Amino acid sequence: MKKIFLAFATVLLVMCMSIQSQAQLKRFSIGPFVEAGFPVGDFGDTHNTGYGIGLGADVKLVAGLTAVGSVSYFRFGGKSGSTNGVSYDYKDLNVVPIRLGLRYNLISILYVKVEGGTVQYTGKYYNGLGGLVAPGVGIRLLGLDVEAKYEAWFKDGTRGFFGLKAGYNF
Repeated sequence: MKKIFLAFATVLLVMCMSIQSQAQLKRFSIGPFVEAGFPVGDFGDTHNTGYGIGLGADVKLVAGLTAVGSVSYFRFGGKSGSTNGVSYDYKDLNVVPIRLGLRYNLISILYVKVEGGTVQYTGKYYNGLGGLVAPGVGIRLLGLDVEAKYEAWFKDGTRGFFGLKAGYNF
C-alpha cells in the first residue's frame, strides 16, 4: 500500500512540475475527478455500486487529438446473501487504476475517448495486478468534464461496469 501511495505522489509531483513548464502553452491541463461505477454481469451479482476519486491530466497533441492519463482509487462494496440456507459474503474490492489513452473531439465540446492501463488490487483478500480497457464519450466545457464510459478489468476473469465521471481541469 505504501508503494502505491508513493507512486501516486510521484506522478502528482511530476504533473505539477509539468504545469509550470507548459502553463504558458495552454496545451496541458490537470484536475481532480469523482466517479461512480455500476457493476454488470457476474460482477453485479457479487458487488454493489462503486465510488472513486482521482487525478487526471491531458496534453493536446494535434487538432482534436489529446493524450490523456489518470490515477484513481476505486472501491466496490461486496454483497452478502444466502442460497439454499448457506450464507455468503463477498469481500470489498479496492483498486488503484492507472489509465493512459487518447481523446478525440468530434465537435468543440463532445469527445470520444479510449483508455487502457493497469489496475492494482489492494484489498486484504484479493490483490495483484491486472489490465483494463475503458472506452467512453463525454462533454468538456470550460474545464468541466463529464463522461459516460464502460470499463473492464481483467484478472482472473473480467469485472465490468458502466461508469459516470465528473471532474474539473485547470
